[in-house]
Amino acid sequence: MKARDIVRARGHPLVRGAHPTTFEVTKDETLTAAGDCIIGVAADKGAADLDPGLKELLRDDRAVLTTRLTAGGETIEVRSGGSAAFTLDHPADLVWRRSDFISDRTVGIRSNRVAATLPRAFIEALQRGEDLVVELEVEIPENDCP
Repeated sequence: MKARDIVRARGHPLVRGAHPTTFEVTKDETLTAAGDCIIGVAADKGAADLDPGLKELLRDDRAVLTTRLTAGGETIEVRSGGSAAFTLDHPADLVWRRSDFISDRTVGIRSNRVAATLPRAFIEALQRGEDLVVELEVEIPENDCP
């Protein structure tokens, strides 16, 4: 089983990409220097707006989330896990986390990338205000055991 959704946002001059445990995309139009996890603003979706089929699959402890972040000709792939504890009902924010912490904004846990590990060329594209495309694909792996 698979499901997909796409979120469109843009960068901002204050994108720092420095947070060591998360990255975030938000519907908010502005960003302050304190928001060092935020990589995209003016998103067209928050967690609550994601495709219902995708949200259903993400709410499975076996779910594998592959997120492709594209901006300025750079594409970064992020692997994360889902959780039966996800609510996915925040109206404005989407957050990927390295940890197992879950809130209404969390769309991925145990992520293999966070803001601080994103390539600097990618962050620089976002600082120029480039468009950001966030492609989310969730899959429940098939159990090969009889």
